Amino acid sequence: MFADLKGATIEIWQHRELLEQLTRRDIKLRYKQAAMGFMWAVFMPCLIVLSGLIVRYAMAQISGATLHPSDIANIAIKGVGWAFFVGVLGFATASLVGNANLVTKIYFPREVLPLSSVGAQSFDTSIGLITLIIILPFLGVRLHPSDIWVPLLLLLLVLFTTGVSLFLSCANLFFRDVKYIVQVVLMFGIFFTPIFFEPTMLGPKGAYIAMLNPLTGILEGLRLSIVEGHNLLVPLTVVVKGIERVAWNPWELVYTAAFSIFAVLGSALMFRRLQHLFAEYV
Repeated sequence: MFADLKGATIEIWQHRELLEQLTRRDIKLRYKQAAMGFMWAVFMPCLIVLSGLIVRYAMAQISGATLHPSDIANIAIKGVGWAFFVGVLGFATASLVGNANLVTKIYFPREVLPLSSVGAQSFDTSIGLITLIIILPFLGVRLHPSDIWVPLLLLLLVLFTTGVSLFLSCANLFFRDVKYIVQVVLMFGIFFTPIFFEPTMLGPKGAYIAMLNPLTGILEGLRLSIVEGHNLLVPLTVVVKGIERVAWNPWELVYTAAFSIFAVLGSALMFRRLQHLFAEYV
């Protein structure tokens, strides 16, 4: 197992120039003859934030609560992370089938195809992050020592997304309806991942179920560390309708990290052991 993973890593490194060229190609294809140009990188997160604001405003009207600037910041931070996840899977799932001419004609580590989708979406997300950094101070968000957790959480987001993209691109090669299933799941997945709300709003059992989603731990960690200034090594409880509920447990960070690492290593191993069949099925 470790020999396969080591071999895959070495080959990807040896073909890093090909990965760079494919990433540049994907970026150019996204913006070629696009009227909005690089504004597309900002448009999707903004659309998610706007949708979230409508949902939160409706929830506030029903409960009689007030919508605060911090609520907007919460949705914006989690919205950028969700947009990265959705953007990568949207392109990576069909990356092998869409590059059938390369897969069947020349040899190269096939992992670079879904990885180029990760690279291209990382470029888009970096633009969204820069925009977010500019906007957050106007929403009352200040620098905190807890911001030190942000690089780790972003790394876990990339690792988890990479693992899922490797798995789905491989699965779509053998079962062509996977891409349609992914589209449906991503369409409704935003309601199963706490983007527009916090897990504590679902009650103790609902929050526990929501935190089983590895993305929840990553996005909630970003929200708590950036907006709330909370140290993720310390448990956090909040009071909802007079009832104290657990908003964060440090074990969530361990669970998310373990799941992300397992996802990328497991998917890479599966990808490596099945790639000799790719040319036959593509």
